[in-house]
Amino acid sequence: MATKAANKRLTREYKTISENPPPYIQAHPSESNILEWHYIITGPENTPYHGGQYWGTLIFPPDYPFAPPAIRMHTPSGRFQPSTRLCLSISDFHPKSFNPAWEVSTILIGLLSFMTSDEMTTGSVGATESERKWAAARTRWWNSTGGGSSARAGSFQKGNIKAGDGGAKFRAEWPELDKENWAWMKENGIDAATGASALQESKNCIPTAGLRRPSGSQPVVGAVVEGGRAAGDVGQGWIRRNKLLVAGAVIFTYVLIARILGEGASTNA
Repeated sequence: MATKAANKRLTREYKTISENPPPYIQAHPSESNILEWHYIITGPENTPYHGGQYWGTLIFPPDYPFAPPAIRMHTPSGRFQPSTRLCLSISDFHPKSFNPAWEVSTILIGLLSFMTSDEMTTGSVGATESERKWAAARTRWWNSTGGGSSARAGSFQKGNIKAGDGGAKFRAEWPELDKENWAWMKENGIDAATGASALQESKNCIPTAGLRRPSGSQPVVGAVVEGGRAAGDVGQGWIRRNKLLVAGAVIFTYVLIARILGEGASTNA
């Protein structure tokens, strides 16, 4: 339960962010709990996330603003592991570095900035630009269907934020956006169960939710990446994918060196 100070502060911040929302960001507290905030980040231009609809939550501690919130992004993005707490300087992973002067808008602007960077941390995901574009094209479908679960009989689970809730939680917090998403899916012939487009794409059109995941790529949700291991994991992944090429290069180099040394020995003799 929020303290009086936290309740007053968050009420004021909701008024501020509603009247003057930062670019690409919407946010509001849940009607049942002012400590639970829901945000939408719209993917900025000139990024792999362009046009994507990224939904997440900020869970504030009762003593906010003297401690930071837990930050999660539920929509698969190819950038963050869905519904996983993110380790950022503005999140509850680093309470000592949190500045009480920072507000909800500050936190979400920081999250957007981190999202569009290449920096890795706990909760980050390694993915290609093509995979992230593929995920962006499916975000509205995923948010409103729970990843297709709304089309499966008996799969409805009220209150479950992850895939399996049939989009119920998203619909409860973003009813207008949910209506827009379903209208968009109908207009584009999107299959609610799979996210695939039933319409024939013309040669000059860019597919939307019907995009297939890039051939040979890994699932866009990827794997959680610990910040200190990010660079090593990326390098090891490249080596695993190209092990034959690496082995060939090693053998070629060995033969070349042996030949040069052999020729040198013959000349000296």
